[in-house]
Amino acid sequence: MASIARSLRPVASRFVPRSSRSAPSWRLSSFQARCFSASSAVQAKKYTKDHEWIELSEDKKTGYIGISEYAAHALGDVVYVELPTTPMEVAAGDSIGAVESVKSASDINSPISCKIIAVNDSLEEKPGMINKGPEDESSGGGWFAKVEVTEAGIKDLEGLMDGAEYKAFTEEE
Repeated sequence: MASIARSLRPVASRFVPRSSRSAPSWRLSSFQARCFSASSAVQAKKYTKDHEWIELSEDKKTGYIGISEYAAHALGDVVYVELPTTPMEVAAGDSIGAVESVKSASDINSPISCKIIAVNDSLEEKPGMINKGPEDESSGGGWFAKVEVTEAGIKDLEGLMDGAEYKAFTEEE
């Protein structure tokens, strides 16, 4: 971190008013640098053995559900998506929809107990978005549902795999 600060000192002098340049700019108390944080706005994704993922917001009250990249690749080109209805309360393992591809069809199960509050309607018109970004929760991504997490859902998270565990799991298959 110190090396970054040293490399910014010559540049920092350009942002200090000329009247304050009698002392080195990096020592001026009036100089303020923007602090960057490495913390993420979301928690790490958790995965099921059925290849679904969930990613919760930092407050663990909402999150997104989708299928993993591994599952999207295994399915092949997705041609149809059946989305859940909203609002819908589900328990961990309940079916919330389905995907059909040129190779097969598969149910999508909820990784945790939750309430589905929104769905990615664009998947009905463009189901191939799942193949392009299956773990992307942005507006153009392949996520299935936005959820509100219940107390039981927080407990369900303990039984899911983190990214490293999931990678090891898929390498065994």
